[in-house]
Parts: sequence; C-alpha cells; structure tokens
Amino acid sequence: MKTAFITGATSGIGKATAELFAVNNIRLILCGRRKERLQELAEELSKLTQVTTLQFDVSKRDEVQTAIKSLPENFQEIDILINNAGNAHGLSTIQDGDIDDWDAMLDINVKGLLYVSKTIIPKMIANNNGFIVNIGSIAGKEVYKNGNVYCASKFAVNALNKSMRLDLNEHNIRVSAIHPGLVETEFSDVRFKGDTERAKTVYQGFKALQAEDIADIIHFVVTRPYHVNIEDLVVYPTAQASATMLNKN
Repeated sequence: MKTAFITGATSGIGKATAELFAVNNIRLILCGRRKERLQELAEELSKLTQVTTLQFDVSKRDEVQTAIKSLPENFQEIDILINNAGNAHGLSTIQDGDIDDWDAMLDINVKGLLYVSKTIIPKMIANNNGFIVNIGSIAGKEVYKNGNVYCASKFAVNALNKSMRLDLNEHNIRVSAIHPGLVETEFSDVRFKGDTERAKTVYQGFKALQAEDIADIIHFVVTRPYHVNIEDLVVYPTAQASATMLNKN
C-alpha cells in the first residue's frame, strides 16, 4: 500500500484528492491547520483506508519539522507528497498591495512548499523512490493585472518544480506540477477575505473546474508506470483560454 502526504487537505483540491486516494486504497497523511475539519475527514476516510492527521501551518518551519517527526511508525515511509497548500490574498496593484498579504502568499505558497519538501525528501532519497506533485497555477505561467505577488509565488512553484526534477533525477524520484486555471473552491473566498458575494461572481456565467477534476488528474499522474513522469500539466476549464480570457454567458 502506498502512503500519500497531502498538505491543505481540509478543503478544495486537497480534500478531493484525499477522498479519491482513499477509494483507491492509498494510505493517507492528512495535513492542515483546521483541527475539526481534519478530524471529520479522517473519520470519514478511515472507513476506506488507513489515515492519520497532522495539524500544522506549512509556513512555520518548526511546526512542519515537529509534526512530520511525530508520524506513527507505519506512516514513516512516504511514497507520494502532494504539495497542495497555498493561498491568494487580495487583488491589488503593486503600489497598493498589502505587505501582510504578500508575506502570507510567499510564506505559504513558496516557503511552505520548501519546508515540507525539505523534511520529506531525505527519506525518499534513502529509498531511491518517491513522487512529488506540486500544485501550481496558470498564474505561474502568465502574469495578469493585479496578480503581481501571487503570480510571483506561483512562478516560483513552477521554477522549484523544474529544479526539483533536475536535482532529484539521480535519486529515481519523480516530480510533477499541475497548473489549474479557474477551480471553484474556497480560493476566491480567501482572496476576497470573506466577501462571499464577490467571490461568487468569479465563477458565474461559465462552468469552472471542480476540485474533483484536479484530484482525478493528480491520481492519473501518480498512478502511471514508474518509468513515466508527467512533469508539467496545464489544465483550464473549456470556457477559459488564458489567465485573462474567459467566455462567460
């Protein structure tokens, strides 16, 4: 049985991936900041597979290291790492941007990915085996107006993904990035800081990607024969042609 470590597992893409992995008999390490949600999800999925949870903030280096070191013995061997935790805060010009928002995006989207990866990779190297999937964004492929720092953080994920693949090639570790376009999750609620009405308008007038769509792609990528590595995958809803071109009814 493979073991998957999923960050940001309490909602959206992370939760959908955990649910699909559970159905397919993959042992789960569910990670997130919201204890109640972690417990609820673990209770649900433990009916299908072995599950443990870790409550920590990926942007806190000490929390990351302490949490991962605390894993039960039967969860120590991690085969699949899904670096899914990420966020967007605000949508402002660079001159009007909130520095706290910048810190939150860089700390979670970039440093959080690094902290988690740094802690898990050594054992993958020792095993000469492993698969890292980094969840990026089309914002890591093209910049859009008012996206500045969020785009920068996702460009960093794109660069780190490529660098990881080069650095880990000699250790037989597969590395992949999936870059979604518009996915209907809590993403916009966070970006607009609880303004649910504004968040809803992002997904009106077209069929957005769903978290389950991305989970299905993640599962496909990680279940290819080991000699196959899908390194970089961009996925849009049919209505979206670029970061800024959207066919709304």
